[in-house]
Amino acid sequence: MTFIPGYVGLFEKGELNRRIRLIEEFLGACQLCPRRCGVNRREGEIGYCGAGSELTVSSAFAHFGEESPLVGLRGSGTIFLTHCNLRCVFCQNYDISHLGRGETTTSDEMARAMLRLQGLGCHNINFVTPTHYAPQIVASLPGAIKMGLRIPIVYNCSGYESLDVIRLLEGVVDIYMPDAKFMDGKYSRQFLNTPDYPEVLKGVLKEMHRQVGDLTIDSRGIAERGLLIRHLVMPGRVASSEEVLKFIAEDLSPHSYVNIMDQYRPEYRAHEYPDLNRRITHEEYAEAIQMAKRCHLYRGF
Repeated sequence: MTFIPGYVGLFEKGELNRRIRLIEEFLGACQLCPRRCGVNRREGEIGYCGAGSELTVSSAFAHFGEESPLVGLRGSGTIFLTHCNLRCVFCQNYDISHLGRGETTTSDEMARAMLRLQGLGCHNINFVTPTHYAPQIVASLPGAIKMGLRIPIVYNCSGYESLDVIRLLEGVVDIYMPDAKFMDGKYSRQFLNTPDYPEVLKGVLKEMHRQVGDLTIDSRGIAERGLLIRHLVMPGRVASSEEVLKFIAEDLSPHSYVNIMDQYRPEYRAHEYPDLNRRITHEEYAEAIQMAKRCHLYRGF
């Protein structure tokens, strides 16, 4: 049976246009993320994230460095969006997320970029740091659908999301790929300026899982729908790996697909923080894997 993305059905029923109108309302006094900074981005005011009214894109290409169910044989159609609502002090893409390297892009140009990636054979459209551009992204879909877009949408985000926005994305997003960074507010306050990150994350993960369930993969090994969670192991247990993995297993599902990542390196301002100013050890990574196994998680790592 041929997979049809949820956004196609929403478009055919006229529901997608209603969602666009509702999500665009968040821009007037910006409430797109839990920071709720309230600036009028419709008029070009700049939010905490650094973004104004216009969609800005850093790059769009077939990416072969993502998780294998996204990459397959032809790559993940990855679109890196400029700016970020989280702005981690250890950001590895700080030139994009903090410094704003990118080009202003219209909805029509975005639609054509998605069609180009589909034409290359990419298995999905993978929006990286989409949170602050959710209205502009969704607004680009009708044009892309009319031109034939039929591959899954991946929402590749930090996990620091507005539940109201995520609820409006039900059926629009096929694959949610959030980070699960911290479960200790002390560290999220220090490194992300978000003391509420752990509680926000828990609610967001539950809602995403309610919408799409565990990751489903077709006979070719390609992801079609579901939740794929990333957890970056960090030095000295500051990422609360045990608490993160336990929450996923017990509050979501032991069948959750979790990429336990070992590529932490001290980038951007990490050298200013003794807790972050080194790579992780092999032992720290192996410990996180064992934690996952004790929680009866088994997919992804």
